[in-house]
Amino acid sequence: MVGLSKRFPGVQALSDISVDFLPGEIHAICGENGAGKSTLGKVLAGLYSPEQGHVALDDKPVRFSSPREAQAAGISIVHQELLFAENLTVADNLLLGEIPNQFGWVSDRQMHETALRWLQKVGSDIDPSMEVSKLSVSKQQLVQIAGGIGRGAKVLIFDEPTSSLTATEATALLGLIRELAARGTTCLYVSHRLDEIFAIADRVTVLRDGAWVGTKPIAEVTPSSLVQMMVGRELLASSEGGGAFGAPVLEVRGLSSVGRFGDISLTVRAGEIVGLAGLVGAGRTEVCEAIFGVDRRATGSVSVAGKSLALGSPQRSIAAGVALVPEDRKRHGLVLGMTIRHNGSMAVLPRLSTLGWLNRTAESRTVREFTDRLRVKAPSIESVVGGLSGGNQQKVVLAKWLATDAAVLLIDEPTRGVDVGAKVEIHGLIREAAASGKAVLLVSSDMPELRALCDRVIVLREGVQVAELGRAASETEILSAMAGV
Repeated sequence: MVGLSKRFPGVQALSDISVDFLPGEIHAICGENGAGKSTLGKVLAGLYSPEQGHVALDDKPVRFSSPREAQAAGISIVHQELLFAENLTVADNLLLGEIPNQFGWVSDRQMHETALRWLQKVGSDIDPSMEVSKLSVSKQQLVQIAGGIGRGAKVLIFDEPTSSLTATEATALLGLIRELAARGTTCLYVSHRLDEIFAIADRVTVLRDGAWVGTKPIAEVTPSSLVQMMVGRELLASSEGGGAFGAPVLEVRGLSSVGRFGDISLTVRAGEIVGLAGLVGAGRTEVCEAIFGVDRRATGSVSVAGKSLALGSPQRSIAAGVALVPEDRKRHGLVLGMTIRHNGSMAVLPRLSTLGWLNRTAESRTVREFTDRLRVKAPSIESVVGGLSGGNQQKVVLAKWLATDAAVLLIDEPTRGVDVGAKVEIHGLIREAAASGKAVLLVSSDMPELRALCDRVIVLREGVQVAELGRAASETEILSAMAGV
């Protein structure tokens, strides 16, 4: 890349970026949310055209007007956000744009065989004939990765590829990327996970606010020096918890949902953060959704501050003081075509209204307060949420629910796709919420996150509650309980 610049309305996404990538290397791209990492990948993959500068492939300048042209030249991207026609099958999605045919008739057999071969390259046993909407988030991510790898690209761009994967799946993917690099494929690896970067990268490039900060061999940097390059400021870790707790706020007894989970009983006290741990499919998200009223088949009892909560209605749950920060921000957390202001105020409109009339001044003040605290990077609160980076979208979801001042916070994967600086800030906000007397039930696949934040960890396995561990529990103990070993 030579002198690349890309601007969006009100935002200079990339500014005079020049970086080279070598054949067969794994090159990490790091930076905070909004630093320009995803934009850089999309310029290389033909989704965006730069205003200035150019891309050269094998020393020859190239200019792509579409992803198809980039793929034809040997460049593919695996996106952070899931991009599917969810009502179609896995095979349909993998072969869209290049559907095999015989004499003009779609060859379902050839589609199935090609999709199966691509899936096997990432070690997946997903059925190509399955509808994408029926897959978990982690399996949808694997399908997207299979599409990039299956086309045999010379340059593969991975944008937060492990953000939805289990530890086992992530380890397998890293091994696959090493194999690709050994065969001469150039792999650009965008990630916030420093442990992965140090485990896999040959060199690392850091961006900050759309500008190049530096490119170094991974052997010449340390985790602390890399963080300093990324954020350009001192990070303050969230304080340790474990203090005195108040009376029970959330009480769950015998909560069950046929085919999902059964007989879940737990208590979360005022000021306490309780973690829900488990492998993908263990039922963690489903338990939170049932408490919030999304699952109309759920049975059992839930009470908030001593008052019984009728299941099956999110409206009743919100009115009772329960908030849910969902795992899938795009589908369940945001209206992407609306502004930050509209999204941020959505859960508190009654509080900001008088006789049915919305107080726009109070709305703007409330949303700005929380977006400022969460360091949302956007030109203004009138910016459309769909144009923000994934991490900043997650911050808007958190801002929306923190604004409700709910007594119970159900938080599902709060730092998925969030950079290291924002992660510390979000941890601090969760601790601050608990310190103010809220009861927090936290779902996370990040073991260090569970250990850093949680006063207790409840472990689920295949929909069954199998263990309850204290703050002193090690990652090994938590993982052993999750896996049943």
